[in-house]
Amino acid sequence: MVNKNKSKKILLLFTLIVLGFIIFLSVMLITILKSRDIPSLHTTEDSRAQRGSIISADGFHLATTKKLYKAVVNSRYIDPEKKELFIELFSIYSGISSDKIRKRLSKRKGVIVLSYNIPQIQAHYLKKLAWELRRFKVFMELKNEKTGLRSIHGLSIIESGESREYPYGNLLTPILGYPHKVEDDGYTSIRGVKGLEKRFDNALSAKQDSFSRGKRDVNSYIILNKDSFTKPQIDGLDIKLTIPVSLQIKIEKMLDAMKLDLDARQIMCAIMDSTNGDMLSLASSNRFFPKDIKRSDYPSLNSGMIEYSFEPGSVIKPITFALLLERGLVNPYDLVNGHNGRFKIGRKVITDEHRFDWLSAENVIVYSSNVGIAQLAQKLSGYEFNKGLMKFGFTQKSTPDLIYEKSGSIPSSKRLENEIYKATCSYGYGMQANLMQLLRAYSVFNNNGRIITPKLLKSFIKNNGVEDVLGYEEQTQVIKSSTAQRMKKILIKTVNEGTGKKTITPGIEVGGKTGTAHKVEKGQYVNRYNTAFMGFANDKTKKYTIGVIVIEPKKSQFASQTAVPVFKKAIDIMIEDGYLKPSSLKPDIIK
Repeated sequence: MVNKNKSKKILLLFTLIVLGFIIFLSVMLITILKSRDIPSLHTTEDSRAQRGSIISADGFHLATTKKLYKAVVNSRYIDPEKKELFIELFSIYSGISSDKIRKRLSKRKGVIVLSYNIPQIQAHYLKKLAWELRRFKVFMELKNEKTGLRSIHGLSIIESGESREYPYGNLLTPILGYPHKVEDDGYTSIRGVKGLEKRFDNALSAKQDSFSRGKRDVNSYIILNKDSFTKPQIDGLDIKLTIPVSLQIKIEKMLDAMKLDLDARQIMCAIMDSTNGDMLSLASSNRFFPKDIKRSDYPSLNSGMIEYSFEPGSVIKPITFALLLERGLVNPYDLVNGHNGRFKIGRKVITDEHRFDWLSAENVIVYSSNVGIAQLAQKLSGYEFNKGLMKFGFTQKSTPDLIYEKSGSIPSSKRLENEIYKATCSYGYGMQANLMQLLRAYSVFNNNGRIITPKLLKSFIKNNGVEDVLGYEEQTQVIKSSTAQRMKKILIKTVNEGTGKKTITPGIEVGGKTGTAHKVEKGQYVNRYNTAFMGFANDKTKKYTIGVIVIEPKKSQFASQTAVPVFKKAIDIMIEDGYLKPSSLKPDIIK
C-alpha cells in the first residue's frame, strides 16, 4: 500500500514536470513565432537648413532668420498627480503663462500643441526639460489597446519653420524688401517678395537640409563611424551690402524731420562713391516694418528710388549742355539772348522764373534759364539728342542689384527733330527718369566722363565664412574727360553763384543743379511739384555723387528751398561721420 502511494506521487510529479516543460516549450514557441517590435539599433537625425542673412557694410545684421519650434504633448500620458509640476516647469522654460498652458490642457484629451512659435534657444532648453520629465516619471507608461504594447509619449519639441527677423525695424526699407511665408509639408519657410529679399532670393535660400543615419548608443545618439551616413546642412548665402548702418540711420532720421518741415509726400536721398559706384546710403522718408506691414504701408512697399519715374525738370539741363559741348556746338562763353524771360517756339511760349536779356552759355546752367537751354538745344539733331541721353543711361536700368525698376522714357529721335519737343526735353519735360538713373548720369561729371553703375551688393558670404567679393561693372566713357571737367566747373559755379548756394560747405568741393517740375496725372500737368538737386561733394581724397528728390512739397515749389537744404544736411552728416574731411581754408598762423 505504501509502495502504491509512493508510485502515484512519483507519477504525479513526473506529469507536472512534463506539463511544465510543455508549457515552457509552448511559451518559447509562441515568443519565437509572434511578431515583435524590436527596438531599432539604428537612428536618424535631420535638421532644416535656413535662409541667409543680409549684412550691412559695417557688419550689422539687417535681416536674419531664426528657427521656430512647436511643443507637442499627449495629455493622456501625464501623471494626474504630477500635472501641476509639468505645467509650472513648462511655463518657466517656455515663458508661456501657466494659466494659458492649463487652459490648453483642459480643452481636450490627447495630442495638444502648447506653442507653435518657440525660438531656437528656448527649444534647446525645452528638449532638456523633456528628458528630465521622463526621468522623474511625470509621464506614465500606457498600454495601446490596438497593439497591446506599452509605451510613453512625453513632451516633443519639433522644428516647425523659420521666421525672418529685422533687428533694426524699418531701417533701409523699402530697399531690403520683405518676405512671405510658404508652407511645405507642415514646415514654414520664407521667400522674398520685394527689394533685396526678392532680387537675391535664390542666393539667400537654404540649399540642403542635414541628414544623418547610423547605429545608436544607449542614449539614442548616432555613433559616427565608417558605417554611418551624414549629409551636411548647407544654409543660404549671407549677402553683405556696401551701405553702413551708422550713416543710413542718420540720413533716414534727417529725411523724416525734413519731410515734416517741408510737408512733403516723400523725400529720397542717394549717396554713391563716384569712383566705383558703391552706394553709401539709399534712403527714403517713407518706410515700413517688414514684420508688421499695414494697409497704410502699401504705397511705401515699392522702392521709389527705382520704381518712381517722373519728369526730372532742370536737372537735365547740364546733360543737354554737356552733349552740346562734346560736339563742339557751343562755347561756354557764347552769348545767349534771354529774351527778357519769355520766348516763343512754334505755338509754345517758354518762360523763365528770372528774366535775362543776355547771358553767357554757361550761365544758362548757372541761373537755370529755360529760354537759354531751349535755344541752345536746337543745335542738336534729334538723333544726337536721343542717343546722347541714352549714353547717359536714360531708358536703361541703373543697377543690377535692385528689381522691378521702371526704366522711364525719352522722346524718339524723330520726335526730337521737332523744335518744341527738343526745347522741352532740354529742360527735363516730356521725359521720365528715376532717382538712380539721375544719380548714375551725374556720376559722369564727377568721374572724368565715365559713367558708374550703382552697386549695393559687396559680397556673398559662404557657410564656412569665406567672403566672395564681387567685382565692379565696367565703366563706359560717355563724354571726353575735358568736357566732364568743364561741366564740373560749371556745376561748382552753379552752387557758388546760382541756384545751389545753400549747399556751399567750406573746405568741400560742391557742385550741382536744381530741378523743379510739374507733376503729370492722367496726361495733364497739375498744380503739384517734384523738386530735385543732383550733384557731388568731394574732399581731397574722396568723391561722392549725391541725389535728392522731394515729392510734392507743400511748403515751397522751389528746389532751392526744398531739395537743396536736404542735400546740404546730407553733406553735413557725411562730414560728421568722417566720409568727407574739409580742407583748411587758411593755414594756421603760428604766433
